Amino acid sequence: MGKYKIQVFTGTALGAGTSNKIYMTLIGSISNSGPHKLKTLTAFWPGSRQTFTVESESNIGELLLVEVEPRPRSLLPHIDDDWFCTKIIVTTPEGVNVLFPCYCWMGRDEKLFLRHSIAMLKTKDTVPQLLAHRQENLKKRRQEFKWSVYAPGLPHTVLAKSPHELPAEVRFSFTREKEFQFTSGAAFMKLKLENPLNGTWNSFEAIKEILSEKPETYEYVENNWMTDEFFAYQFLNGLNPMIIKRCSKLPEKFPVTNEMVKSFLPDTSTLESEMKKGNIFICDYERLRDIEGNVISNQKQYLAAPLCLLFSTQGKLMPIAIQLNQQPGPGNPIFLPSDSENDWLLAKIFVRNAEFNEHELNFHLLRAHLMGEVFTVATMRNLPSCHPLYKLLIPHTRYNLQINILARSLLISEDGYFPKFTAIGNKSMTTFLKRAASSLTYSSLCIPDNIKERGLETIPNYFYRDDGLELWDIIYKFVSGFVSHYYKDQDVKDDNELHSWLTEIRENGFLERSEAGFPKSFGTVKELVKFITMVIFTVSAQHAAVNSGQFEFGGFMPNFPSSLRCPPPKQKGETTMDSVLEALPDISTTINTIAVVYLLSQESADRYPLGHYPEELFSEEVPLKLIAQFKSALQDLEMKIDNRNKKLALPYTYLNPRNVDNSVAI
Repeated sequence: MGKYKIQVFTGTALGAGTSNKIYMTLIGSISNSGPHKLKTLTAFWPGSRQTFTVESESNIGELLLVEVEPRPRSLLPHIDDDWFCTKIIVTTPEGVNVLFPCYCWMGRDEKLFLRHSIAMLKTKDTVPQLLAHRQENLKKRRQEFKWSVYAPGLPHTVLAKSPHELPAEVRFSFTREKEFQFTSGAAFMKLKLENPLNGTWNSFEAIKEILSEKPETYEYVENNWMTDEFFAYQFLNGLNPMIIKRCSKLPEKFPVTNEMVKSFLPDTSTLESEMKKGNIFICDYERLRDIEGNVISNQKQYLAAPLCLLFSTQGKLMPIAIQLNQQPGPGNPIFLPSDSENDWLLAKIFVRNAEFNEHELNFHLLRAHLMGEVFTVATMRNLPSCHPLYKLLIPHTRYNLQINILARSLLISEDGYFPKFTAIGNKSMTTFLKRAASSLTYSSLCIPDNIKERGLETIPNYFYRDDGLELWDIIYKFVSGFVSHYYKDQDVKDDNELHSWLTEIRENGFLERSEAGFPKSFGTVKELVKFITMVIFTVSAQHAAVNSGQFEFGGFMPNFPSSLRCPPPKQKGETTMDSVLEALPDISTTINTIAVVYLLSQESADRYPLGHYPEELFSEEVPLKLIAQFKSALQDLEMKIDNRNKKLALPYTYLNPRNVDNSVAI
């Protein structure tokens, strides 16, 4: 017997409140209190905290669960009045506060059972009522979240064609949804763009006049995109810092000779000696080989599959040779900086178009968005809400499913942006994505391994590497402390829910490819820590690195053309400035691409930066302390990056923690 103080918290989002009657039952280890109506003279308003008293006539034992049931008021029986409850705090007769996280929507006549906030592995969850709740929680989620095959050979997706087919708690907030609709509808207005039916560009100056207001980085790109130094800089710190690697031996398909490039090397040096020193780097766009170009406005579009050779000297990276297709020989010359200005410029533009496809489809869509979706669906289906890893990972799944559904609908569908305004189109896009997916490995998603595999440990001024490795280490330390609090090595081996989660990620993300190097099981805490770090890094830092600069680096079309209207030149000396301009996308394609990269780069008003965990999912001292330490370490890195950037002509900001979201939310 005793009185329980009940504090009920309603979310702040528009529509979160309810006028429904709310009934609550306290369930203990011995019995329950029976349903009690929470008597209030007013509704449960958004942002409110209301306090009630529930008196139990019998001893219910240790408080385990809270049952919440909204019921319609008799005067408003037909009004759909869902309620978003964030949390409930119950103070027991002994004066102990027990937190029950909720953070979900409830409809009328829907019973919801909330469990206390103590995270628990299944092997240690011995109370029958809690085990039953755990099983029901997963059963419900497996019905709500199902796998779907978007295309054979690609990571699987959530089974939902519309955001409204998703459970309410994983959809955009009202603020985010309205903002996204407004932004997508108003991108042209905000940028003061006009969408002509057709037309071509007659000068680069005309392209510069598209926008009257531009970010500083956008202007820097406009003013420097033609230079070899900035062209090479982007392989390290631009939109796609992922394709460059050290070249210790030239591939046979790229027969660059010392004679060709000796004038770009130190007087006494050779190409062979510079490769031995680790100063030669290569970008290979082999995945674009033999890809058929799209048709835009009844005009054929063209793609190249280039190779680009670069030389690192005196802290700078410079291009020294470009071949535009994979098969060497007549009709596929190797372009050099010493060639005519127009020949060299057009060769670089074809490389930048190859960058557009590799960046947007492989390193952005596939490796961030689609892998993030795999992690999210597997988490929802296999980890109950009381599982410590669910509590750790759920903030890093926010909005991922809805943003991907919108991408499939608006960007890569048969009538989306890619078929309408890119050279790769729809059918070739799927071919390319399958090639990219077949090259996806576990180590490529782990930045320390990836940097080592690409031989980029010492190349100077590689800020993506420097900031990314620091972020990885900070996340790793946070995850290590967290996982070690709940797991010993034997706990890792015994956690069937964890292994079901891993199995679904392997089957639906890496499609059981043994060559991907994906773990088949976890045997130690260390293995688990690395994997969880990879998941969080992928959806936060890695996504930020390839997403946030799209408008700044890609808005000026010649630096990031989505399409080219002329085939790669087959011999030198024929390119003129007019033919360069003729190769560029038409005006409509340019304008629509600017609008898209603008939209994809916009921060949300309700964004959650990395380390920001507003939902109270934990009440234990250790995880709360670890979160505080995590935030502190991120703030220290912010200051370090800020101080470095003050000395740079072009600051690298994309991996500054304040600019990194918790999840793939845009």
